[in-house]
Amino acid sequence: MKTLIVIPARFASKRFPGKPLAILVDKPILLRVWEIANYARQRLSDCNAVVATETPTPDCQSDKIVEFCHKNEIPVVTTSNACRSGSDRVWQVAQEASERPDVVVNLQGDAPTCPPDFIVKLVESLESNPAADVASVMTTLSWDALDALREAKRTSPFSGTTVVVNEKNEALWFSKNIIPAIRDEEKLRATDALSPVRRHVGLYAYRYDALRFFANTEKGQYERLEQLEQLRFLEHGRAVQMIEGEYPPGYDHATSGVDTPEDLARVERLIRAHGELLDFYR
Repeated sequence: MKTLIVIPARFASKRFPGKPLAILVDKPILLRVWEIANYARQRLSDCNAVVATETPTPDCQSDKIVEFCHKNEIPVVTTSNACRSGSDRVWQVAQEASERPDVVVNLQGDAPTCPPDFIVKLVESLESNPAADVASVMTTLSWDALDALREAKRTSPFSGTTVVVNEKNEALWFSKNIIPAIRDEEKLRATDALSPVRRHVGLYAYRYDALRFFANTEKGQYERLEQLEQLRFLEHGRAVQMIEGEYPPGYDHATSGVDTPEDLARVERLIRAHGELLDFYR
């Protein structure tokens, strides 16, 4: 199965301009993400990876990303500035690839601590489940992690997404609310080490036709309300296969993305305290 990992990397981030090239413990964020993609690529049978950035304009210095990639021998393409989301950018790259991929992975360029085995497991899950259109990652929260998520939602109610699944680990629903509601929670806490809440990790592998469907279909009612693009698939009866992921010691959801300079400082502290991510896999 031919796989293409696409790394959308926008230079013109409103909250953190130039973010992909910001230094994180002696390396630009984008280089760290590329190393994750390259590690996963080498463990898949037929896989390529490429960075996708905006077309340079007077207001967008994405030519710096292109130059950086060329200097570091990283494949890079420029995409239309009309792309509405990272998924739309990924779709453009997939359409224009020299060989049509069977599966396309969307690895965000601001995710320098995404475990590479998540990528491998996503691709393998689509290989083993022909009925699935999309695969994504979830982790089961400990009770302490659930308490922390509840506390975070007091001030940031739309931070963190949860998912409920069926017995085949196919997604039933995603929400910015914490689902499921839990009756008799104290009894469960006394008997179960983990909570029944699964948190969604925003990493996706799409079949080519599923990505085409996404790019050519309008948002559904609940996607507009929740602002969760994966609901577009569920609202149209398409299967989203979830795989259970596990972070290395010291890493967790809170380290997955870098949106602000404050996030950058937090992730830097984590790496210095717990070691480099890829060292856990080498």
